[in-house]
Amino acid sequence: MSLPLPTTATHAAAPAATMSALVLEDYGRMVVAQRPVPVVGDGEVRVRVHGVGICGSDLHGFTGANGRRFPGQVMGHEAVGTVDAVGAGVTSFTGGERVVVNPTLACQACDWCARGQQHICPQRRVLGVDPTLSSAFAEFFVVPERNLIPFDGILLHGALVEPLAVGYHAARRAGVSAGDTVAVIGGGPIGQAAALACIRLGAARVIVGEPREARRRLLEDIGAETFDPFTASAPLGAGEADAAIDAVGASETILTALELTAPGGTVVLVGMDAPAVELQAYPLTTQERSLVGAFCYTAEEFAETAAWAATVPETLDRLIERAVPLDDGPAAFEELTDPERLAGKIIIEFPAKPESAGPPASS
Repeated sequence: MSLPLPTTATHAAAPAATMSALVLEDYGRMVVAQRPVPVVGDGEVRVRVHGVGICGSDLHGFTGANGRRFPGQVMGHEAVGTVDAVGAGVTSFTGGERVVVNPTLACQACDWCARGQQHICPQRRVLGVDPTLSSAFAEFFVVPERNLIPFDGILLHGALVEPLAVGYHAARRAGVSAGDTVAVIGGGPIGQAAALACIRLGAARVIVGEPREARRRLLEDIGAETFDPFTASAPLGAGEADAAIDAVGASETILTALELTAPGGTVVLVGMDAPAVELQAYPLTTQERSLVGAFCYTAEEFAETAAWAATVPETLDRLIERAVPLDDGPAAFEELTDPERLAGKIIIEFPAKPESAGPPASS
């Protein structure tokens, strides 16, 4: 799956006027269109995209379900690519480096940022969510230097780093440690990432409830136990899990996670199926369980995940359903609205081109 890489960034060639991008033309309609190539400002890096995963939140943006994406927007935040051009003041990159992108653009000035919690910075903007930012479903996008992490693995696998970091953060919020038994509710991409993170942290058993057979097979291939919550009981009793991670986010799944977790244990809610849920209070209060939210990841967790992802190529291969060219992007979104037969991630793959899009910085 690896792609040939450009060898250098240019500082002199005439800028290309436009680039190809996948645009949310309207809710329920994606189109490939031409957009201006972004100009690089001071402290910024232009990335030539090689692969970008379609996230569940992108799909919700496509359907209009979450109210966080808008017609005319170029979405996409699960990105890997190479450095195409650098702006004034950039010191970490010169051109051609493989990089993955932390899409959280924090203010770097508030108390949260000072504590290393940029992901909950009140002023944060998120690449692929903020409609004013042209993001990763395009040949090029621009990002601050600090948001790029070198990536030494198989290039296309870099498109998995962002969701894997979400799962890692959820597992850490659950306090998963060596020898633990962990229940994960939901075996989609984030449930898969959470299960892998628990295994990565040394959990002895990771048990995932997932109704789709194809996803259960994938999860078993990467080391988890599975069950169909609609037809079978979990292969552990009530209160036997040290922790649980709900990667769905519905009233019923939160209750299941609470009931499977030992008294005094932690349930992490990382799924966002519904903006409002009904909470059964007694399983929480009478057994003194903790219910904890998890959103994305710290910058440290993202970098740690990028380094780890480069070491497990066979596992990451299994997470990818397939890679499709940009022209097939609209059809991929249509397919994902009915994902019954899909187990893993669909990644939009861009062809490598050796030439730069243009000069590094604004005039």
